[in-house]
Parts: sequence; C-alpha cells; structure tokens
Amino acid sequence: MKSKFTRTALIGTALMLAGEPAPFGPGATLDAAEQEAMADNPFLTESPLPYRLPPFDRIDESHYRPAFEQGMAEQIAEVEAIAALSEAPTFENTIVALERSGRLLNRVATTFFALSSAHTSDALDEIRSEVAPQLAAHNDRILLNGALFARVATLHAERSALGLDAESIRLIEKYHEDFVRAGAELDEAGKERMREINADLASLETRFMRNVLDEVNASAVAVDSRDALAGLPDDQVAAAAEAAAARGLDGQYVIPLLNTSGQPALASLEDRALRERITRASLARGSQGGEYDNREVITTMARLRAERAAMLGYPNHAAYILEAQTAQTVDAVNERLASLAPPAVANARREAADLEAMAAAEGDDIELAAWDWSYYTEKVRADRYAFDASELRPYFEIDSVLEKGVFFAANRLYGLTFEERPELPTYHPDVRVWEVFDDDGSPLGLFLGDFYARPSKRGGAWMNAYVSQSHLLGTAPVVGNHLNVPKPPEGEPTLLTFDEVETMFHEFGHALHGFFSDVRYPYFAGTSVPRDFVEYPSQVNEMWAVWPEVLENYAVHYESGEPMPRDLLDRVLATQTFNQGFATTEYLAASILDQAWHQITAGEVPDAAGVETFEAAALEAGGVALDAVPPRYRSTYFSHIWSSGYSAGYYSYIWSEVLDADSVEWFRENGGLLRENGDHFRRTLLSRGGSVEALDLYRSFRGADPDVRPLLVRRGLN
Repeated sequence: MKSKFTRTALIGTALMLAGEPAPFGPGATLDAAEQEAMADNPFLTESPLPYRLPPFDRIDESHYRPAFEQGMAEQIAEVEAIAALSEAPTFENTIVALERSGRLLNRVATTFFALSSAHTSDALDEIRSEVAPQLAAHNDRILLNGALFARVATLHAERSALGLDAESIRLIEKYHEDFVRAGAELDEAGKERMREINADLASLETRFMRNVLDEVNASAVAVDSRDALAGLPDDQVAAAAEAAAARGLDGQYVIPLLNTSGQPALASLEDRALRERITRASLARGSQGGEYDNREVITTMARLRAERAAMLGYPNHAAYILEAQTAQTVDAVNERLASLAPPAVANARREAADLEAMAAAEGDDIELAAWDWSYYTEKVRADRYAFDASELRPYFEIDSVLEKGVFFAANRLYGLTFEERPELPTYHPDVRVWEVFDDDGSPLGLFLGDFYARPSKRGGAWMNAYVSQSHLLGTAPVVGNHLNVPKPPEGEPTLLTFDEVETMFHEFGHALHGFFSDVRYPYFAGTSVPRDFVEYPSQVNEMWAVWPEVLENYAVHYESGEPMPRDLLDRVLATQTFNQGFATTEYLAASILDQAWHQITAGEVPDAAGVETFEAAALEAGGVALDAVPPRYRSTYFSHIWSSGYSAGYYSYIWSEVLDADSVEWFRENGGLLRENGDHFRRTLLSRGGSVEALDLYRSFRGADPDVRPLLVRRGLN
C-alpha cells in the first residue's frame, strides 16, 4: 500500500486533530539524545551511495524519530506554501510542486517501513506504534486542506484546456480522486470524524501486525524427541535443532510457523499427533486470548472502515475500495468468486477421496483432517507421478535458482545482466545486492535479495521499492525481494521447495515491474497500479520457472552438478494441475472471508466473541466450508487485509491470474522465451507503471480483452 505523500509501504491514510499533542511530529521537542542524533542524521541529505541506496551502515534506530519529525514539518511547510499561493493554480505550481514535496520524509519513511517488516526490533516496533497515526495525521493535513483542494479542483475542471500530455492529465485526475476519496468534500464535522477514524485505524493496523509477528514466534512447536520428527528431511531436523538452541531449549527441536494456515512440515512428518499439534497451533493464532489476541482489533477495524465508507457515500468498505480497482464493483468480484467456488470445491472433494484411499491403502483408518492433507498429498503425488517433492530439492539450490534461473530468464527475455556488489551496505548480513544493467550495458538499478526467514521478519514474501524511478526527480530504482526461506545450518546448502522456487520467480516479476518503470512522475512509478493488477506481471514471471530452457539451466544437483533427469522434469511438469482443488479452495476461502468482513455495514460487524461464528457463516454461504481445507489465512492472522493494504482486495490474485494465464498463452503462441516478446511486454506494459489505465495497458500488450478460459484449464476448473 502506498501513501501518496510519503510514497512508501504500510502507511495508512489518517490524521491527528490539529493542535493535539503527539509523541512526536510537527511541533514536538527533541530530547538531548535525539538532538545529538540529528547532527549526523543520514536521512537529512540524499544518500551518496549508488542509486541513492539507503546508507544502512550509517543508520541507527535513534535517527528515525528526529528525521520523521523534521520530514513532516518540512513537507507541511511546503504544502501550506502551495495552498497559500496568490497566483492562480497551474499544473507546475500545484501538482508538480506536490510531487516534489516531502523528500526527507519519503527517505526516512521508505527505509523505516521496509525495515520494520524485514528486520524489526522492539525499538522499531515502538517507533512504528507512535509514527503510524502521526503519518496518517500528516496525510490528512494535506488531503483535508480546503485551500489546497480548491486549487486541485480548479485544475481538474480545466485539465482538458491546459495543453498537457496524457500522463500529466492523468496525474491531475488521480490527485483529485485522492482528495475526494479522503473526504475533502466533507463538512468540517465530517472531516474531524474522518481524522479520528484514520488515526485509530493506523494504530490498530500496527497493533495487528505486531501481534501476528509476536504470536507466530510464540506459537512455534517444540518437540522433545528426534523420533517424533520421523519423515522430516535431515537438513530440516538440523534447522529445528538450531531453532531450539536459539531459544535455550538444548536437546529439543522447534518447528517455527509461517503465517499461512498450512505449514511446510506437515507434508513430511509421519507422526499424526504432531501434525495435529502444528495445525491447531497455526489455526489458533490471534484467537486464543492473551496479549496477542486480534479479535477485538479486527472487529474494531471492520467497524471503522465501514463507518468511513458510509461517510463517503458508499454502502460498505468493499464498494469504496473496489471502485478504484479494475474490478470496480462488489458484484463483479462476487460473481467471479461464486463462479470459481463450485468447481474448485468439487475438485477438492475428489482429491480428498484420493487421499483417504491412499491412507486406507497404507493401513491408516482415519477421517481426513486438515493436518493430513499435505502428508497424503505427497504420497498420492509419489504414487501417481512416481516422485515426491523431496526429490526435487537437491536440484533447487538457491544460488542456482537465482542466477541460472531467475536472472537467466531475465537475460534471455529482456537482455538484463547482474553484477553482485558485496561492498554496498545492507541492513542484515544475509542480504545481498546486485547492480542491474540494461541490454546496452547502461546501469538500470540495484536489486536487494533478502531470502531467509528470521524472527525479526514478518511472514510471506514481498517486494519493496527502496527508491522508485522518476524522470522528474532523476531517480533510478532500488528494489528488494523479501522471502522467508528457512536458513539451513552453517555450511549446509539452501535447497528450495518447488513452491519456494515459484515464489522467487514471482517476486522477481514485481522487481522487473519496478526496474522497467519509465515514467515522469513518482506517483505512477513501477508497481503503483491497482491492487488487482499489481500481481499480474509477477504471476506471468512464474511461467519461466518451468519453461524447459530455463528449468534445464538451473535445475542441477547441488553436489554432482548433474541436470535434473528428463523423466523427473517431465513428471514435475505433469503435476501442474495436481492438487489444484485444494489450492484454489483455500485461496477462495480466504478471499471470501475478506469480502465478508468488508461488505457489511458498521452495525453488522460482530463483536470479538463472534469472530469464529462469523467466519463459519461466511465460508458456508460462500460454499467453501470444508474442514479439511482451512482458509489460507484465518481472519485473526490475515495480514494482507488488516495491515498490508489488501483490504477487500485479496481476490486480486485470482483476478490477476486471469490476465496472467491469458498472457502465458500469448507468449506460447509467439515463441516463448524470445527477446522480441520481452521487449513487447516491457514497452507496452511493464514500463508504463500506473500512468495509463490498467486494462488499457493489458489490451495494448495482448491486443484483446482478457479471456478467462486459460485460467480454468490451468486450475482444472474447465
């Protein structure tokens, strides 16, 4: 999620009341330590490093508060000067001036929020709790400024007569839309209530995110006996022993949790009781009482979001959000989810029958449960395709996947080359930096790879733009990919699962979207596109993970260097539709929960005690209530929708996948991994950022409207 005035991730839109005291912010007084830190604060000037890479080696936690303080004060002064101009509004003195404002604030906020997700600490968590409502307040001091809005509204009314190019006209339209959607047309009482709501939401989002991270660490499952880990690969057993030792549990084993409902270890562990323990620990997060319980947090957020939407004239929060997406309406999203749920669930039921048959064949008299699905899926996979997932891992060593797979595909398709820059500073020893060069050898940007899980890192995988491309500001992209691959013991190779391989290709698709940005205004840079479009380019990039020329190049045994046997490769490719009933159903279940929370009025939101009942009713109504297939995320740890900008937007992955699957067909029809195909995709779509309507970009690339049929075939729903 981007704030238009701080241009960084994970900042809400809200505001403190004018004149209210704040922990820090405009008008606050720095203490002696903060004044000293300000004297050599690296945020005060542009970074001297290549591409303005943040000088991580010079940044101390004490630098953030005073830099935020000064950055907000500077931008408010800039904005108030624009609003107070006696000259008539022009595109340059109003819109462009706003685009240029807040440079210091952008530097500190971009770095801070990136690190508070990738490598947080108690100190950063405390700062985040304080700064989130203050930055929300800062945004509304701009977006609810009546004099400033009057200037923007004048330019919006006159935009067709200003002689501007299409990107500049679109910038006026988007600024006007942002002001209106923030409440600029409300009366003063409405604006005051909007500030209160937004400030509360910003604090609650931060609290939710902190609870999720704290409880995923607290819920890790400790095991006393090595025998209980039967079936788990040796490298994962060693990692579990190290995780236990790090917690002071010598002689034990700890299985950490990911933020998803399902957990990787469930596919291997033979001990059914342990699988059940892990699953129950995962599903209970955020809803079992105690300091990390998120039920009150999410119900309060749902009520506030619904109230805000009603104030702005929308029936619910989903309607408010979807208006600005390519889907545009609640009905369109509901129809798409409803059309996919029945065939997905039917497939899942067929898969469940196969799993129960496999269990019975092995002498296991069980009623299939959520903790059994992954375990017996691997057995069915091995029986049906004559291999199991663990056979693949020796061929997926992380450096080979990255350099001979991800980078190789980018070279063949776009002409990119990569040079590692180990001398450049990073925020953690595991982070690596590459300089990226275009096909003509000209420098394009920096790529940061942060691939390993750690307790200080939130779950999932994501891309951050540490610096965004803009011709107006003269900036080139600095882009990071952040994954959560378990780190092996010292000296052991990092062997990826096939899902982790696909994730690496996926996130690099986001990176390419950032690197190829070729826009004038920072507002439109890179991935600044509708939420239900942003996943599309990254999903397209996943296709190269299994493209024969690419896979044969990187899938080599980490010890022998021998390529993956052709028959194994063929069996991998044959499994592409395997278990898609489960995968689609767990995804749709989460999407339906998201819409359920955000398609109700404030008065319809349940109290904290009713969260589980509300969830069960929503899944039943959506036709996806399968005990053996829990939603990919339950409400109380559903970070996408409560703290990461995907509220009413988790459907975006399947929505984007329609475009993705259709685009894959285009690449196949046109010869696949060819330079001319990459150049066409880059020129017509990836380079344009948000400067053109998303579906117009798609039509420019594809030459037609999207066709849903390739998606149905891919997921076995045809």
